[in-house]
Amino acid sequence: MHLHLNQLLIEPAVTLLLGILILLIPRFLRYFVAFYLIAIGVLGLMRHP
Repeated sequence: MHLHLNQLLIEPAVTLLLGILILLIPRFLRYFVAFYLIAIGVLGLMRHP
């Protein structure tokens, strides 16, 4: 249960951080989006044993 709670807190934090970075450095948008998609994909796979 503790791992699930950590994952629920990580997703919004990563999203917020990437949103701020995109506003500050828009030319790196594709890298931020790619990182976000990879991170969400990995977290999604970790939830399903």
